[in-house]
Amino acid sequence: MFKKSIIWILPAFLLLACGQPGQEEAKAPIAPQHEKQLIMHGDTRIDFYYWMNDPENPEVIAYLEAENNYLKQSLSHVENHREELFNEMLGRLKQDESSAPYFFNGYYYYTRYEEGGEYPIYCRKKSSMDAKEEILLNVPEMAEGYRYFRVGSFSISPDNTMIAYTVDTLGRRQNTIYYKDLATQKVTPTAVELAAGDVEWAADNKTFFFTTIDPVTLRYIRVFRYNIQQKRPIEVYYEKDDTYYYMGVSKTTDGKYLTINASTTLSSETLILEADNPSGNFRVFQPRRRDLIYSVEHLNGKFYILTNYQAQNFRLMETMASRTNINNWKEVIPHRNDVLLENFSVFNDFLVLQERSNALRQMRIINTRNNSEHYLEFEEEAYTAAININLETDTDTFRYSYTSLTTPATIIDYNMNTREQNTIWQQAVLGDFDANAYETRRLFAAARDGARVPVTLVYKKGVRQDGQNPLLQYAYGSYGSSADPRFNSNLISLLDRGFVYAMAHIRGGQEMGRVWYEEGKLLQKINTFNDFIDVSEFLIRENYTSPDMLFAQGGSAGGLLMGAIVNMRPELYKGIIAGVPFVDVVTTMLDETIPLTTSEYDEWGNPNDSLYYHYMLSYSPYDQVQKQSYPNMLITSGLYDSQVQYWEPTKWTAKLRTHNTGDSRIYLYTNMEAGHSGASGRFQRLKETALQYAFMLDLIK
Repeated sequence: MFKKSIIWILPAFLLLACGQPGQEEAKAPIAPQHEKQLIMHGDTRIDFYYWMNDPENPEVIAYLEAENNYLKQSLSHVENHREELFNEMLGRLKQDESSAPYFFNGYYYYTRYEEGGEYPIYCRKKSSMDAKEEILLNVPEMAEGYRYFRVGSFSISPDNTMIAYTVDTLGRRQNTIYYKDLATQKVTPTAVELAAGDVEWAADNKTFFFTTIDPVTLRYIRVFRYNIQQKRPIEVYYEKDDTYYYMGVSKTTDGKYLTINASTTLSSETLILEADNPSGNFRVFQPRRRDLIYSVEHLNGKFYILTNYQAQNFRLMETMASRTNINNWKEVIPHRNDVLLENFSVFNDFLVLQERSNALRQMRIINTRNNSEHYLEFEEEAYTAAININLETDTDTFRYSYTSLTTPATIIDYNMNTREQNTIWQQAVLGDFDANAYETRRLFAAARDGARVPVTLVYKKGVRQDGQNPLLQYAYGSYGSSADPRFNSNLISLLDRGFVYAMAHIRGGQEMGRVWYEEGKLLQKINTFNDFIDVSEFLIRENYTSPDMLFAQGGSAGGLLMGAIVNMRPELYKGIIAGVPFVDVVTTMLDETIPLTTSEYDEWGNPNDSLYYHYMLSYSPYDQVQKQSYPNMLITSGLYDSQVQYWEPTKWTAKLRTHNTGDSRIYLYTNMEAGHSGASGRFQRLKETALQYAFMLDLIK
């Protein structure tokens, strides 16, 4: 074992700076191969890197460090450029910026940063923003001594005297729960260390509820109540269905009911309990059914239900609080084939609907006193609007957020009677940023089967369609998660250097309605990959770019997308950025001890069924690596990733190198201190972005 360790560690010490005069080029670490036969449905797969599935093995850690050293050495010649990019992006941030304050239960709540601070400070002021500031959580102080630190969520007791909150110091969504007396500032630990991240107070100001996770699968599995006088957790709910992965505790906006919300890909179930009866028993709102998804809100004795019950694109229903079974639901907003109902917000006299039509969000305002209605008007070709924090129900003011690829994040208060709008906050962008210097376009690319795929572009005005522009194409395309155009000040560093940025709204998301999602999952998953490739070819035909200048980026399930397209059409791309990529699809989906596996059967299929096994195998990036010339690739990973285990990108990197017949570079960067979301500090995240940008810019110099 010791000799093997020496062999594996040596590359980390023998790497030499790439491109320096008189120095030898850096050599990529070579991962040992140990044959592992994986047999299923009469099919045998050979995995030479299965041994990497062991984070306790010091040789695995040494290999990851060797990969990091190889990346550092190979890109040492762009270190100055990377630092320049970091400082440039940092220079656009208003370091002491505060969030838009929102009013709740007598206080204005907001988050602020201090100059040079990595982490936020959570604050409030009583009655007026002119009042004295109270600091709820000083995260910079709390994070001292930790390499990773994140406050998952917090909840204020109804009498405003206590705060309960969750903390993750690993990046694996394994939270510890604390509560704090806001008058004395005394912090009390609960000894709960496998909390999921949510916490919610009951109305008695002494009891809060939270969810815990399974220590192996990380599945959300139990709900507890904790009384600060008794100081011990008591289990109130156990989720026995292992296909249900997500579960959370929350409270209806009016504060009347506590809810437990359990869900899997294609079904959900809500349990309710009066908030003033914390020792009572939760009861099922509507028993779970296959293919039934619903969520609830309560106001003035009625429950409102957003559901796909006999409604592919969802509809809104209502029922009395005493009769919650589906047989008692009455329709409020009907289903429409061409409009997806995404979200809603209820007020005493108004109903606000967040709809999606033709790949764009719309805000529909209904006056429930006279049934009049209107839509908010947005002028840009492509944008993102969303219901924001609306915790007051006896009001005619509705708060929403707005952004686009050229408009910084904006919070707007809208008077639903007078239709007056008041911008209360907009993200500050320092420096010489001028939104008018950039152009956003919404185009549609024809997919090979005739589908029209929306594409959102942004570039600096004056860019020519001559095929000579570097272009970064991004997509996600899974779980019905829509990739909406949002402002990102970091992108300015690419746009000002001649890049075009393109978002491909491919199937697997639900930009074009629920059918868009369903046509990009299970036995139609390949549509997702084909759509992305078809958009790439469209952008090349339209002379926005060329294969020598085209880059692609995706993360997590979007990393699966990256893995599929480089196997299918590697010649189309100059470079790929694959963030925490889900690439070892079949092996992962056959291992029920891995987080997410059992709940993912409705997204990818269950490979224990031979039909799904062979279909998944046909596109699984790790299994389909072949002898061919691959594009340049930067692959990222997190050692403590709870959603895509670190060994997937690690194995994939090693296998790609052994099969790559070209001279491209394939790099792996593993954050040894974080999980799925990368670094927890805002400046550390900028450094990771600067690395990605430097990687691309180095390839087109």
